[in-house]
Amino acid sequence: MPEKNGHALAPIAARSRKSGRNMRRIESKDNPLIRRLSRLAGERKFRRTQGEMVCEGEKLLREALSSGIPVTEVVLGETRQLDTGLLEQAERQGARLTEVPESLLARLSNVETPQGLAFVCRQPTVSLERLEQAQRVLVLDGLQDPGNLGTILRTADAFALDGIILCEGCVDPVSPKVVRATMGAIFRIPIAMAMLEQTAAWLTARGIPLYATALSQSSVPLTQVCLDRAAVLIGNEGRGVSERGLQLSQKQLIIPMAGRAESLNASIAAAIVMYEMSRSGQGTAEGKGERG
Repeated sequence: MPEKNGHALAPIAARSRKSGRNMRRIESKDNPLIRRLSRLAGERKFRRTQGEMVCEGEKLLREALSSGIPVTEVVLGETRQLDTGLLEQAERQGARLTEVPESLLARLSNVETPQGLAFVCRQPTVSLERLEQAQRVLVLDGLQDPGNLGTILRTADAFALDGIILCEGCVDPVSPKVVRATMGAIFRIPIAMAMLEQTAAWLTARGIPLYATALSQSSVPLTQVCLDRAAVLIGNEGRGVSERGLQLSQKQLIIPMAGRAESLNASIAAAIVMYEMSRSGQGTAEGKGERG
């Protein structure tokens, strides 16, 4: 029998019979649990009212459990091979285990190759107050592409950003497509959702300047601004930062480019901004002084 991380791997049905684990079986697509998972996967309003989300795959389950986010349901395909230690950890933390036919689990997935495991957990988003100690923040204004948002969250995790704030018009950060693109960062980077006006007022009250990425006559190069304590606004993929976002910002920034491209993909622009934020913070921490 194959092993992973020191724990035996075997089909779910065989393990549940041998171990006596409390795993129920569902075969009907009309079962209430299956209907709930389907709605969580496909309806933003339902996710918001329930405060839950549905995720796929062993990696995300491990990330969710490690983060302390409550996992309430784990649904597994009957032939799925899974680390027994991970199942035991999910049970210890309060998850209910359910076995289903692979065909039924595939109905819940929006990818061509389902991973044979889905789970329900609480949404990991936080309030603005939970970002009280934040120094370097990215603010998103109308970002709509799930892949872009997922990439931004993953990059924010890589550069140890203090938080992400999503304002009006942004794609749902806990939609399955976004969550999958984060590669687990959804459980590690603080994410808040607030209106743009509320966000600007919150930043002002804490003495954190808000800068917008935009091309105008008054824009200054990103590299000429100290970003060790700052919030930077990234706009919509097509129209950029909204007019109200520009009005609320203290300064407009551009990314210096030597080539002929007029603009960058939103997630690429955000990655460059976050890299500069991390460099600015390191420079201050090492006593190198501020760039001005």
